[in-house]
Amino acid sequence: MSDLLPRLAAIVGDKQLLTSPTDTAPYCLDWRKRYLGQPLAVARPGSTAEVSALVKLCRETGTPIVPQGGNTGLAGGATPDASGTALVIALGRMNKVREIDAANNSLTVEAGATLKSVQDAAAQAGRLFPLSLASEGSCQIGGNLSTNAGGLAVLRYGTMRDLALGLEVVLPDGRILDALSGLRKDTTGYDVKHWFIGAEGTLGLITAATLKLFPRPSAVATAFVGVASADEAIAWLGRLRERFSDRLTTFEIVADVCLKLVETHIGGARRPFVAPWSLLVELTDGGDEARLVDDLVEWLAEQAFVDAVVAQSESERQALWTLREAISEAQAKDGVSLKHDIALPSSAIPAFLRDADAALEAAFPGVRIVAFGHAGDGNLHYNLSYTRPGNAKLYDDEEAANAIVYDAVARHGGTFAAEHGVGQLKTHWLARYKDPVALELMKTLKAALDPQQLMNPGKVLG
Repeated sequence: MSDLLPRLAAIVGDKQLLTSPTDTAPYCLDWRKRYLGQPLAVARPGSTAEVSALVKLCRETGTPIVPQGGNTGLAGGATPDASGTALVIALGRMNKVREIDAANNSLTVEAGATLKSVQDAAAQAGRLFPLSLASEGSCQIGGNLSTNAGGLAVLRYGTMRDLALGLEVVLPDGRILDALSGLRKDTTGYDVKHWFIGAEGTLGLITAATLKLFPRPSAVATAFVGVASADEAIAWLGRLRERFSDRLTTFEIVADVCLKLVETHIGGARRPFVAPWSLLVELTDGGDEARLVDDLVEWLAEQAFVDAVVAQSESERQALWTLREAISEAQAKDGVSLKHDIALPSSAIPAFLRDADAALEAAFPGVRIVAFGHAGDGNLHYNLSYTRPGNAKLYDDEEAANAIVYDAVARHGGTFAAEHGVGQLKTHWLARYKDPVALELMKTLKAALDPQQLMNPGKVLG
């Protein structure tokens, strides 16, 4: 329709409808620079009413819609295709905190707010919003919900699905679902908010959410511990849980190759010791910090390990966290890699590593495996490079390498998509690994809510 662009501009204003290649360029390339698309335009609405009007017009004209938050996704889920027919709806202007109810430990915020701004708003109210990601300064709440983000504290607080009390969603026909609620109990039928969490914008467009808050911990104890094997690492997880229960907030495992990369590429970063595997352990509670640190030190003194460091100040704590959080940046500086965001029962991680490592080495002698992640909740980042000398033609080996990894994941009861989503990167793996009945139900729900297949086409279900 020749009048589509003027009609879109009439909804959001001329300045908030971007059409020139220069203006739309930041919205066309994904975070990893793997997918480059070309939209019809980028609309930047300022309210839920404007989002609804945009979606209604797109439905009328058969225009595909690509919702986009901070554009920090790692599976291409927020990138338009190259057809030039899709409208990107970018929610960055919708960034207000609508309400903080400290007594109810809840916060209602628009989807375009960055994760960091939500953390800060909670802190100003004397509360904690516990989701923590390396991209928290730029990722947005809508995207966090749409991928069911997890991060560094799932062990204690859960994923975004666990942290969401209610949602406001613009449906594919433009109607507004008002399921915002601060309730923790409500058995009035289906809990429809869960349809949209993890759906990557394929069922509707999240515009606001009510999120859980928690009391801010007054005590933090952080340790970096070296162990001889992945088996020992997982055994430590069990012992820490038995001793410290839900005070155990973070349990990360890091292979030594990861720390070598960080030392090489991140200025000022130094690992405190050399060990085959390192654990980043953090405890939090509401008591006295000195006592919590003493409890951890006393317990560590009774354990066997290669070496260990306990942070004695906030600067030391941040230095230990840098060793973990800088791994992705260091690996990016080192060169391209094949990334696998997988999840397994924590107990299955050591067997998976033996299985997958051996299969990959047999197929690609000399392959480099960079393994690290949130072992406390079973989420492992298992990244590959150097399938050939000099890391040449890495992407030519991607399908074969992925099949080896994902087959091993399946054998050990895991999933090929833990917290980064399916996006457009992994759609073809759903038919291979997803339960066929579950896949049929997903397609049925998609057809019921979005019969024109306009919401984020080509993502998740393909």
